[in-house]
This record gives sequence, structure tokens and C-alpha cells, in this order.
Amino acid sequence: MTSFEINKIVGSILMAGLIAMAAGQAAKVLYQPKHLEKTVLAIEVGGGASPAEAAKAAAPALPLPQLLAKADPAAGQQAAKKCIACHTFDKGGANKIGPNLYGVVTRKPGGSGGFNYSPAMAGQGEPWSYPRLYDFLADPKALVPGTKMAFAGVKKAEERADILAYMRTLSDSPAAFPAP
Repeated sequence: MTSFEINKIVGSILMAGLIAMAAGQAAKVLYQPKHLEKTVLAIEVGGGASPAEAAKAAAPALPLPQLLAKADPAAGQQAAKKCIACHTFDKGGANKIGPNLYGVVTRKPGGSGGFNYSPAMAGQGEPWSYPRLYDFLADPKALVPGTKMAFAGVKKAEERADILAYMRTLSDSPAAFPAP
């Protein structure tokens, strides 16, 4: 290969670089993006809504005592079928992925013997009540951040009330519903 051919190759490479640079500069002049004043579509990464937003979104149309007064335990038993993949409801039933839920109302979170609760759940001091279970069923991760429970929640207020009416039947001495 002669020096003349080498010069042609090097010159071609330099010319291609200059053309690419010129095209980049021309593109900056010709195309000027318009930035939006506010985000059109917000993409949430991570935990989703804050606990306050989740509680607000889960607020019932009727107060909980009125929902519980109209609640149907049979409909709640049907709705609770989505829970049997992880929980049992039988008296003295075994723990599965989640703890046995017989007699859960008035029980302390983390209080089912033989189940390995997450530290977040075990650290909850307040016993389960109907209002607390109602909020937990709406969005478990919002009420107890750090829980191992991977359930997204029950969005319909009436369905949650039906589940609570069914859970009330799962006790030797059922706790009374809150008075309206």
C-alpha cells in the first residue's frame, strides 16, 4: 500500500467525522424541543401512594358502622376465597404463607403462635379491630409498611365490610361491630 492510499483512507475517516459533527450541529439548530410546564404522565416507582393518600382513596361512601350493619357474611365468605391461597380460617387451622385468621378480631398483630411475622407486623401494638382490619384490607402495605403480605388489597368498601362480617363469624366470642 502506498502512502497516497494511506492518505486517502485517513482523509476519508476525518471527512466522515467532520460530516457527523456538522450534522449534529445542524440538528441542534433545526430541532428545539419544547419542555412541558408540568408532567403529563407521572410514573410511580416503588411503594405507590402514601399511607395518607391510600387511606383517603379507601374512604367509604358510608361510615363503617353503616357498612357493617348492611354487610352479608355469606358474600364475605365468597369474597374471602381470594385469601385462602395464603390463609386458613378454621379453628386451630394451620398457618400457611400467612397466619390462620380464626379469631383475628381483637388479636394482637403478630399474635398467632407459630407464624414468623415480619418485624413491621410484629411491631404493631394496637390489636385488630374492625376499623383497623377494614383499612388493612384496603391496602395492607399502606397501613403496615414493610409487611410481607403481598396482597394488593380489596378496593370495594362493601366487599371489605362483607369480609369483616364473615370474619366475625370466625370466633368463639365474636366482637361487636362498632355502633353507628
